[in-house]
Amino acid sequence: MIEKIATIEDVAQQAGVSIATVSRALHKPQMVSAKARERVQTAIAATGYTANVAARNLRLNRSGMILLLVPDIGNPFFSAILSGIEQGASKAGYNVLIGDTQNDPEREATYAAYLRSNQADAMILLNGTLPAPLARAGRGQRPPVVIACERIPGCDLPTVIIDNERAAFLATRHLLDLGHRRIAHVAGPAQNILTTDRIAGYQQALRDAGITPDASLIYGGDYSIESGIAAGRALLSRPENRPTAFFCASDGMAIGVIVAAKEMGLRVPDDISVFGFDDIHLAANYDPPLTTVRQPRRRLGEQAIALLLERLDTSLPHAPARANPVIVPTELIIRNSTGPCRD
Repeated sequence: MIEKIATIEDVAQQAGVSIATVSRALHKPQMVSAKARERVQTAIAATGYTANVAARNLRLNRSGMILLLVPDIGNPFFSAILSGIEQGASKAGYNVLIGDTQNDPEREATYAAYLRSNQADAMILLNGTLPAPLARAGRGQRPPVVIACERIPGCDLPTVIIDNERAAFLATRHLLDLGHRRIAHVAGPAQNILTTDRIAGYQQALRDAGITPDASLIYGGDYSIESGIAAGRALLSRPENRPTAFFCASDGMAIGVIVAAKEMGLRVPDDISVFGFDDIHLAANYDPPLTTVRQPRRRLGEQAIALLLERLDTSLPHAPARANPVIVPTELIIRNSTGPCRD
């Protein structure tokens, strides 16, 4: 006699819950009460149910692959985000393919073609750009796509981000509270939405303190240590109007500013204060340890994959795209690279 293979319907019947509740308990446990999760787990143990991923993909004509588009795979900022996405995808039976776009529209379009050729079922965008083939497609023709980290203005796709403007405002205000008035901002690439939002927060904090923003104190970088060194050398070599503090749009650039300051014989934070952004692993272990904005990067990844799995789960009713993005809170981490202004 052939033993019957347990199905998700058997688990739902055994637990006395709906199939959708079983699916949520397996893939999005945070949406299910502890009592319901316990009943589902008990029913799984009793029925011997195991999710047959290969059968599911065959039945739904899926590849079982989720595509992640990243602007620079070498940037350590993305590691925790990718880890959160991969763990959530793996639990749901999906594999992850990472596409390193280097902000090249042709590479983005090539990767987007994976969705049309059934080499991938869905995509998470970490590069702040909607590939041209998807931008041209109508809303009803787009495969499941989620945006994370960088919002895309005018795009109604599900989005998970931090409030960059608010975080920059609070970072700048911290320096103002320490008595600094000539605060430089080492910004990201021009036209990037993160750059726009963080400059807006920086300038608003200055205006609230009665300080007119000085465009000559904004230096355009590219998030790298090298661009931070260049910014530090350029702004600290001024004979007049030299900044006493720097708010940098990445930890890498903040570390670069510190390197430049040390080259000039300046002490951090005795002579200048330096504030970073992201809280990468090196930030806490640098000399001096870096004051920074902590982005909950792993949580960003977990939220992004949860939204994507929602759209892929055929057992759940498909809700319309969210009108507002999911905002993941940030935190100011005060370490030893900032101190009172002595000028």
